[in-house]
Amino acid sequence: MRILLDSHALVWFLNGDRRCSPRAREAIESVDAEVHVSAASAWEIATKVRAGRWAEAEQIAHDMESVLVEYDFLPIGVTLQHGRLAGFLPGPHRDPFDRMLAAQAIIEDMPLVTVDPAFRHFDVTVMW
Repeated sequence: MRILLDSHALVWFLNGDRRCSPRAREAIESVDAEVHVSAASAWEIATKVRAGRWAEAEQIAHDMESVLVEYDFLPIGVTLQHGRLAGFLPGPHRDPFDRMLAAQAIIEDMPLVTVDPAFRHFDVTVMW
């Protein structure tokens, strides 16, 4: 199964944080899982670390490439199609990182692993 991780799901999983639900952890650790991490998550994590708002993610932010290799996660870049859909998605939620992850989950037909209720405004399959 192909899945896309929201930024917090990635950080919580990697840090062994109990906020990562058992269902999310099982999905990520499944031998059948193809786990994807968006360039938008790398951007969001680095932005929040730089601003001093996510200290627990600092090591991840500085070495994202190695983390993905170590866990056999696959990076997913931002395409023009992703950008266009993110911009046109309806709904009141304005967070650009969330809008991009929603667009990528829709276009790439992957459930998004997230606890964030903001995604209910988008036509995204959520797993938590």
